Amino acid sequence: MSIGADVSKLEDIEKLVKFLEDSYGKLDILVTNAGGPPPALLLETSEELWFESFNLTLMSVIRLTKKIIPIMKRQNWGRIINMTSVAVKQPIPGLLISNTLRAAVVGFAKTISLELAQYNITVNNVCPGYTLTERLEELAEARAKKTGESREAVFAHWIAQIPLGRLAHPNEIASLVVFLASELASYITGATIPVDGGYYKGLL
Repeated sequence: MSIGADVSKLEDIEKLVKFLEDSYGKLDILVTNAGGPPPALLLETSEELWFESFNLTLMSVIRLTKKIIPIMKRQNWGRIINMTSVAVKQPIPGLLISNTLRAAVVGFAKTISLELAQYNITVNNVCPGYTLTERLEELAEARAKKTGESREAVFAHWIAQIPLGRLAHPNEIASLVVFLASELASYITGATIPVDGGYYKGLL
């Protein structure tokens, strides 16, 4: 079953959560995945764009989590998984807004993981690298338009930075989400895990 909702709007989130609770009586797993803000450099951004992106990228996570937590507490069980980006580990040039707001999601998630552990609710973040999705096509087009490169050159530039030598398939990201949502991951909380083919070069 799919339900349409604009997660940048509180009223839509409230309707969505009520519908799900009324329909199923419980809510076990929350995966936040609202997409990302447009690519931009600092002087290309406006106040309006920042606030729109804030509502989409950060407040959607906070609002959904606040609405879901009371239900998960009653169950004494829950999984909250936030889809962020490898940019929270290694900021990506040209993605200023995403780099900023997704890092805030990680700070929020780490903090609430401490609050919710006593209720057997885990909170983790998944950080995809360059993945074959519509979002990546949009980023490639934006970069090509700005630099004059071809779409193929943009993809080649990204692939050259990935030790595994290719882009990810969505199912490879989904596999980690399924694991974190299961009992197999019952002792993992507050973690921020990249799935990026080795793109991130840091130690932690």
